[in-house]
Amino acid sequence: MSQNPIKLLARAALLKLRGRARLERNIADTSLEVDGERFVAFRKLVVDGAPGQPAVPGAIFQVRFRFKNLSAKANQRLSLIPTPLIAAQPGFRSKTWLLGDESGDFIGCYEFDTVEQAEAYWDSLPLSMMRGRAAEGSLSHEVRPAREER
Repeated sequence: MSQNPIKLLARAALLKLRGRARLERNIADTSLEVDGERFVAFRKLVVDGAPGQPAVPGAIFQVRFRFKNLSAKANQRLSLIPTPLIAAQPGFRSKTWLLGDESGDFIGCYEFDTVEQAEAYWDSLPLSMMRGRAAEGSLSHEVRPAREER
């Protein structure tokens, strides 16, 4: 799929108009422990599957980083900006934004239909924007198959 921002925004608008893309509101109890630190969710974006897509996502893309300039609170607000560009990615099903209690690092935990789509996300427009804002040496990511049970 093209990473042209106009095409991505048009696709995101269609997802929203068709009622397939939404921000989840009930995530207050969602957290993740990584390397002994608790990361707490502050936002979740979900795109419902369409006919022809797998019933459940088959891959996880997880990225961890620290922003180089602004505070964690400022970046929580600014992270809304690329949301339409994320929702429009091929095979995208969800993203949970998490913030580390101690480090202030961010984790993005994404679900995609396939491992190939999750791997391709590294070269996407939203990720290139994020890489430009990450502090040097703070960026890591992994792609793995999703577990069968959800």
